[in-house]
Amino acid sequence: MTDIVTLENDFWQVGLVPATGGSVAFGRVSVGGAWVDVLRPTPDESLADVWSTASFPLVPWSNRIRDAVFSWAGKDYRLRVNFEDGTAIHGTGLEFPWSVVAQSATSVTLEFASRAVYGVNFPWPFTARFTYELDAERFTWYMDITNDTHETFPAGLGHHPYFVRELNAPGSTPGEPTRLQVNCVTSYPVVGCLPTGPATEVSGRIDFRDMKPLGEEFMDACYTSRTSSTLATIEYPGALTVDIEAGALLEHAVVYQPVEVPYFALEPVTHVNDGFNREAAHEDGTGIFLVQPGETRSTAFTLVAQPHV
Repeated sequence: MTDIVTLENDFWQVGLVPATGGSVAFGRVSVGGAWVDVLRPTPDESLADVWSTASFPLVPWSNRIRDAVFSWAGKDYRLRVNFEDGTAIHGTGLEFPWSVVAQSATSVTLEFASRAVYGVNFPWPFTARFTYELDAERFTWYMDITNDTHETFPAGLGHHPYFVRELNAPGSTPGEPTRLQVNCVTSYPVVGCLPTGPATEVSGRIDFRDMKPLGEEFMDACYTSRTSSTLATIEYPGALTVDIEAGALLEHAVVYQPVEVPYFALEPVTHVNDGFNREAAHEDGTGIFLVQPGETRSTAFTLVAQPHV
């Protein structure tokens, strides 16, 4: 059986699965006296499958690397393809167990040291430490990466929360759609989840600058040009509002909604999809950052739960 580490206070009940890529198993909020799933809950039989979890860490990059190859400082690096579209996807931290290095009733720190395992899909050794902390209505996700080698390397950070599309909670308004606001003014044109050009003003289906219904149609958007410390807001009518407050390093957000499933992803991330290659092409605003030897780069985001009842 896969062990779950549980955090709980009066507002949040959170489960983490260190052995499954340091992932999040569930995230529940107390609404009207009942615990209600806000993050997509992981079925008991799928706790060992990172792709079935509520969220997983994106380190040392997020989203896809085209053809699983990138250039850096005049050298080409070929990674292992780990997705059916021929890309290297979502970093490598999710592929290995993480260790619990600190824990209390409302906080836990998980660590992944890449030097300790074989087959890490990244050229440089690093240590990632992610801390999850509850403080009243605030559920904060802290993310660190440390360079464990003598070379400077490029990196990125993020997480991949899946939110439920409808909240089964006291006070929920039947038939009234979930609403979304994303406080970003530009997005990248994408084909096959990979950007094909620079970011331009957001428009059409993926324009959530003003709060509006999530909609039913497929959506896969990578946003940037943030306008607020609140990256996004999700509103479950009659029951709950969740603000996503994000640190300055999280310059981008990915919103992914497949069709005919009861969840969608809203991912706070530091950089654009295929960020290493776009940085190598000297594009502006990729969000890729450098980590010097021995340096730790850090960021965080917070889910702020505001029950309506």
